[in-house]
Amino acid sequence: MPMAARFIDIHVIQSVPFANLNRDDTNSVKTVQYGNVLRTRVSSQSWKRAVRGMFEDRIGQRALRTRRIGERVTRFLAEEREWPLDLAARAGAHAAAASSIKFELAKDPADAKQIVPNRVLTNAMVYVPQSAVAELADLAEEHRDTLEGAKDIKKPADKSILPADRVEAILRSRNGVINVFGRMLAEIDNAGVDGAVQVAHALTTHETDVELDYFSAVDDITAAWGDQTGSGHMGHTEFSSGTFYRYATIDLRDLAANTGGTTAELRELTAAFLSAFILSLPQAKKNSTAPHTIPDLAHISVRADRPLSYAAAFESPVTASGMGGFADASRSTLSDYAGTANRLLGTSNIVSSGWAGVDAKGLDGLGTQHTSFAALIDAALSDALTAAPSGDAA
Repeated sequence: MPMAARFIDIHVIQSVPFANLNRDDTNSVKTVQYGNVLRTRVSSQSWKRAVRGMFEDRIGQRALRTRRIGERVTRFLAEEREWPLDLAARAGAHAAAASSIKFELAKDPADAKQIVPNRVLTNAMVYVPQSAVAELADLAEEHRDTLEGAKDIKKPADKSILPADRVEAILRSRNGVINVFGRMLAEIDNAGVDGAVQVAHALTTHETDVELDYFSAVDDITAAWGDQTGSGHMGHTEFSSGTFYRYATIDLRDLAANTGGTTAELRELTAAFLSAFILSLPQAKKNSTAPHTIPDLAHISVRADRPLSYAAAFESPVTASGMGGFADASRSTLSDYAGTANRLLGTSNIVSSGWAGVDAKGLDGLGTQHTSFAALIDAALSDALTAAPSGDAA
């Protein structure tokens, strides 16, 4: 069905307290220099993983990204199908070795010079529906007699006895998760899937500082006996806080091509993504910071022409309001910039525009105010998935 819309843009303003949502390789807060000031940053990969977990919960489907697909099949055969462990290990190894993806053997943790037979690690991570594990196990069941007499996989040159075409067909399979987020798997023909969503790195709307938190851990025995002084452990960790601008867009045409499904399926997947994007939060350091806020504002724009990020609204860093804080000023800045962008580009390609948030006042640049995030999503999808006028397909 031709749709009135092509893209759904979602913009979020969210205040996060003392936290370290996303660390670099030195456990430091990730940052970016933007507008000539330092901002706290959360990578798109980090937030996207949090979104994907919540998205999977909402649609009731799971995807598995791993180099250890053979070990997962081994465990499934041993625990779910009650295969002998040595035979299950051989079957899992042959399943992992059957495709055109190159592989290596895992090293023995006790002796790094020794490989472990049948512990196959694919050189590329496969990304498959969780149901693929059972499908590979079913294939092993069909070839059980042959597997019982087959050799173990002991080196990368060893060949699998399982049919490569059927294994690769399973590795090409997809579900709603892969159709939305995409898949990169160049090693198998036609396995790649162009993702229908694009997610930006989140950054604070204002200048931020990274703070060092010194901590010590008490040794309970020493504290009880009082026979020594000092702590059992000392260290420090980096944290930051701030008001973030977050942005993502979903391409309805790409999603429709990926799914080949109905309008109802498009609506389910898109609604799940928008909801997960609004409510998800990366979980790093959650036990010591519990930074579980919700967005101050979510704005959804349904467009027929192109995606449009409002990140440039914050190139000049927001300054705190007279009462302190950056959230109110960030919401107003976003609304003002959206109004300016719409004036420059024109509004003929905006199918609908709306927002929901903590403000009781109107934010005129953001369209229609809604009472809840759910109502905002529902209204946007109703407008986006309406049939386009005849001869005006998006």
